[in-house]
Formats: sequence, structure tokens, C-alpha cells
Amino acid sequence: MKNTTLPFEMQIQQNERILRNYALQLTQNMDDANDLVQETFLKAMLYSSKFKEGTNLKGWLFTIMRNTFINNYRRITKRSTFMDTQDDQYILDSAKNFNAYNDGEAKFIRKDLDAAIDMLADDLRITFEMNTLGYKYHEIAEKIGIPIGTVKTRIFVARRKLRTYLAEYEDLYNLTAS
Repeated sequence: MKNTTLPFEMQIQQNERILRNYALQLTQNMDDANDLVQETFLKAMLYSSKFKEGTNLKGWLFTIMRNTFINNYRRITKRSTFMDTQDDQYILDSAKNFNAYNDGEAKFIRKDLDAAIDMLADDLRITFEMNTLGYKYHEIAEKIGIPIGTVKTRIFVARRKLRTYLAEYEDLYNLTAS
């Protein structure tokens, strides 16, 4: 059990080792990992007023770190993309040559998406997965043995639940509910 009587800064520093390990997994580079840990500590201190006492500090710090890593990845990708000024205006992306950041953001998103899908009730998950695999509504209804209306409802409910489970991505990608 964590001692909540410690000053906030000390509580954060108690998580340094595990954060450094996580940062190294993300960046695959010790210097970048150290920078990521420092940036996470800085943001945690800056936004300490947003932390609710009694909630999971380690989870809050991991979220800050992951979001910082993703934002840094986007910044690097954007910075390394440039426009060819010839007549045809091709966009060239030199980020494909970066090994340290190869598909990092997509891996996080896929992991979170898979976890969210696994949290769905079996009837919703199976119907939703069949739909994402390309089955038509009438094919799903036929295979499962339910009415098409039920298929549509299950897919609708599954999407809404996934949107709730993955709400943090709405802010990251400026998505709006449809």
C-alpha cells in the first residue's frame, strides 16, 4: 500500500524504476527513455492538480508517458515529412527510414483496440468481429441464427461501447461522435 502522506513529488519518484523500464520498451533507446521519463515527471508535476487523490498514481503516470510518447512520435513524423515543390506536388515521407519509431503508435492503438473488443460481451463481440471481417448483415444473421435487426443492434451497441472504452483516442484524434 502506498503512503499517501508523502509529498506528491516523492510519490512520483517512487515509480521511477518502473517508468524507466516502460520508457525503454517504448523508445528502444536509453537516451530517449531517460528523456521520456523526465518529460513524464515534468508533466505530472505541472498537472498535479488534475490528479485525484486515492486513484491509481502509477496508471496515471503510465498514461502520461504513453500519450507523451505518441505525441512525440507524431511530432517527429510531421517534422520529417516535406513537400516536393515541383509541379506535381508529391508528399515525401522520410519517417519510414526511422527504425526507433517504427509503427509504435499503431501498436499501441491495436493493443488497446484488441483489449476493448475483448471486454465486449460474447454476443456483441462475435457479431462485431464478423462484421469487421466483411460478413454482410444477412450472412451474420444466417450463421448465428438471429434476425437481421438484432445483428444491426448488436453492432451498433458494440460500436458505442468501444467508443466509450476508447474515449481517450477521441481527444487524441479530435474525433466526434457520429
